Amino acid sequence: MGKAKVKIEKDLFDKVKKFAEMSGYTSPEEFITHLLEKEIAKIEEADSEEEIKKKLKGLGYIS
Repeated sequence: MGKAKVKIEKDLFDKVKKFAEMSGYTSPEEFITHLLEKEIAKIEEADSEEEIKKKLKGLGYIS
């Protein structure tokens, strides 16, 4: 599977690194991947596009 790069603010990355270590992940990248997979799975459980939009609004991703 290919990889892509994503830029995030240094302060946020420092937090990710800290919590990844505390949680036993082998790297910040593994931690981020796990979190993204969990959030995407929640969204994919939605039955309709309208339900997906509601969930994204509830999470603050769209307005």
